Amino acid sequence: MTEILSLRPLAAVLVSAVAIGPILATGRRPNLRESWTGVAALAKFAVVASMVPGVLAGDSYVTDLGTFLPAGGETGIRFALEVDSLGLLFGLLASGLWVVTSCYSVGYMRGLDEGSQTRYFAAFAGSLSAAMGVAFASNLVVLFVFYELLTVATYPLVAHDETDEARAAGRKYLAYTFGGGVAVLGGTALVYWLTGSVAFTPGGIAGLSAADPALARLAFALLIAGFGVKAALMPLHSWLPDAMVAPTPVSALLHAVAVVKSGVFGIARVVLDTFGPETVADLGAGLPLAAVAAFTLLTASVIALRQDNLKRRLAFSTVSQLSYIVLGLAVLDPTALVGGLLHIPAHAFMKITLFFCAGAIHVETHTDDVSEMAGIGRRMPLTMAAFAVAAAGMAGIPLVAGFVSKYFLLIGSVSTGGTVFALALLVSGVLNIAYFWPVVYTAFFESPGEDDPKPIVEAPLGGRWGEVLSGPVGGSEATGGTPAADGSGVVDAEPSDGVGGPDEHDAHEDHDVHEGHGARGAHADGWERRGWTGGESTWFMLGPILVVAAGSIVLGVVPDGFVFLRVVRLVVAGVTGVSVP
Repeated sequence: MTEILSLRPLAAVLVSAVAIGPILATGRRPNLRESWTGVAALAKFAVVASMVPGVLAGDSYVTDLGTFLPAGGETGIRFALEVDSLGLLFGLLASGLWVVTSCYSVGYMRGLDEGSQTRYFAAFAGSLSAAMGVAFASNLVVLFVFYELLTVATYPLVAHDETDEARAAGRKYLAYTFGGGVAVLGGTALVYWLTGSVAFTPGGIAGLSAADPALARLAFALLIAGFGVKAALMPLHSWLPDAMVAPTPVSALLHAVAVVKSGVFGIARVVLDTFGPETVADLGAGLPLAAVAAFTLLTASVIALRQDNLKRRLAFSTVSQLSYIVLGLAVLDPTALVGGLLHIPAHAFMKITLFFCAGAIHVETHTDDVSEMAGIGRRMPLTMAAFAVAAAGMAGIPLVAGFVSKYFLLIGSVSTGGTVFALALLVSGVLNIAYFWPVVYTAFFESPGEDDPKPIVEAPLGGRWGEVLSGPVGGSEATGGTPAADGSGVVDAEPSDGVGGPDEHDAHEDHDVHEGHGARGAHADGWERRGWTGGESTWFMLGPILVVAAGSIVLGVVPDGFVFLRVVRLVVAGVTGVSVP
């Protein structure tokens, strides 16, 4: 690998940070403010994309900002930004999806007439700068710095609504992620003490293989736990569902791409470029990490079944899907590594599609719960069709991105004798169908007033026959409703509190009654049919939805012709010396 000294890595980090000033200065002129956001997003993506040919040719781009922490005769630690193949994977993904999210944000924020929009766009720009720093960090110290800056920059986005619930979610987010940062710092210091180096090296830092195994295991555990917070490994995951109180574009990009992917990206750096697969195997650390990942992906899928609120269902799906990536890294097989790393962009395209759809539904209909969506496919056909495509990919259906990455994961797990992990992947795929199919079925194949209670695991055994025998689930204490006399419905049941809690429903009460979209049963006469020509929403939101849904399909149909798989194969070959076909 040839190092090319260049300012492009620094430019990729700074371009959105520099845009914060113009965004704040033009806050009273929304069109100009959002133009600055769009220009910065396009410029950042262009800078990152310009480095793709060189990285694919085996080069890396380096901006060296000096050396610090000298220790006697040691060379110290470089504060440098380096674009290698693994960093390019994350950086290209985050910068590319920021472009479509910037467009989507305009439609979403204006559609809801959200307050503090200038602060929102400024914080978004700062968050993308921090994410680029995470992607292009050349060692653990630089990664730690930007990992913590990402927490600081994203806090205003999590707490954007400034409600009690949003502030509580923000405090929880800070507590978890700063706690994880402390663990990362402890692990980084221990690695430096053991080896005198924290630089990322494909295959791992040589000195760690000869270090005290107990201390090496401790350093590995600290680093994995620290990055595992943002990767939402159980039991460190509970901040993520609560953070869904943030505006949907925040959930889409930061909590499906930048923030959570910074966690799995950190774990990838630890496994591949700090310890290396061979040292991880020698320390016996791969199996426990794989076990935690398998437990997380199964448990989170089961919990997702119980979520009626769509964004919370997607949040627990994210917890599960992130562990696919961690499992691929922990299995340590080259094919599984390809599957795990490829699932980073695959999951990002699919999950951002799902969140975009949930946001469009909220803006257009003020509907947040699956139980309120019977027949909504008539009102939003393109949106729900895109949702169905992404949901199919999440379940591993062929011709969508998720199938390719999960295929590599499954083959890699089986080839190493990890039958238990292969079985966990298959069971999780079934659970994905179980919690996504009801959304699609409800939207396209049910009519208002005739829908089954959701979530599906709360339905009585025997379906409608069970309701005849035991009364409707909706009349249980869980929902606070009262069974109707004929056993066919619920009288005076309060709507599910969803992400926003009871106050959010109260805020929309008048709208719900008059527009017929907010409370269960309020749209009993049916949704207005909008057709397939785009009349269901503004193109500021609908355009990005269709773009990312199409990206999910392209990743599934022509994976070999798409740059992400080429970059992933380059990463794995550089670490293991094995070229995966």
